[in-house]
Amino acid sequence: MPVAPPSQVTRGILFMVLAIVLFTTMDAAAKGLIQRYPAPQVVFARFAVMFAIVLIVLRGRVPVLLRTRHPVLHLARSAAQFGATGLFFLSLTHIGLAEATALTDINPVLIALGAAVFLGEKLGPRRVAAIIVSLIGALIVIRPGLGVFSPWALLPLGAAVCYTANALITRLLGPRESVWTPMLYGSLFGSLAGALTLPAVWVPVAVGDMPLFLAVGALGTAAQLCIIRSFSITEASVVAPFAYLGIVFATVWGIVLYGEWPDTMTLLGALVIVTAGLYVWHRETLAVRKIAGSGQDE
Repeated sequence: MPVAPPSQVTRGILFMVLAIVLFTTMDAAAKGLIQRYPAPQVVFARFAVMFAIVLIVLRGRVPVLLRTRHPVLHLARSAAQFGATGLFFLSLTHIGLAEATALTDINPVLIALGAAVFLGEKLGPRRVAAIIVSLIGALIVIRPGLGVFSPWALLPLGAAVCYTANALITRLLGPRESVWTPMLYGSLFGSLAGALTLPAVWVPVAVGDMPLFLAVGALGTAAQLCIIRSFSITEASVVAPFAYLGIVFATVWGIVLYGEWPDTMTLLGALVIVTAGLYVWHRETLAVRKIAGSGQDE
């Protein structure tokens, strides 16, 4: 794949950061709903609202955007997206939001490695170092002794694997099709798969909770748009470390909604994560400018 210009790298990173803000906000809202409703019902609402929004936005363009030369990739991506959301939401019934987010945030390591193996992206020493440092920061946040490493921790770890597959396929499809095609397929698949679970778990929805259900779907829709755009214009291994910011935002939501104040070690881990992410952006921008300058001199 061609090297992206500095401005495009910056836009890709900004889209990723915005996606993480939206995703963690959605997760915080979902955690509140999951305390009163079964997780599969919340997952269904997340995709059903997304599907409705996509249909409203696209209107007459739906038949055109459903045509694709890559139906298998879209099916795989949609299944991975549904798996990531379902496993993560289900984990929130057993472990805390910050802990689940931290465990899921092993995905940048998996994305960077997967991009090198499957997409042919360069995995240089600086990217490897930044990913390792970010992972160390995540481990500082979820250090042993907090009761995170229980069997339920396998759920967010499974979500991380699904998210990685989703990200890599999105990167592969990005330059080939409209951003709305994966949005359409992902929301349709999620709605249908989620609907299959409803007869076994359905709980009547209180009128007062309807805005929160709608918010979960709307936030998920906006986040998906941002993340598809990010992976479409920037190498996956470049933007992947910024997903660690999810730990920071999840901690903020824990304070605001649940009164869970981070201790010194959590703040230290967050600082390590942000520093590593900014380092990747800085080094990548300098490297691309150097390549661009060399090309102009020739």
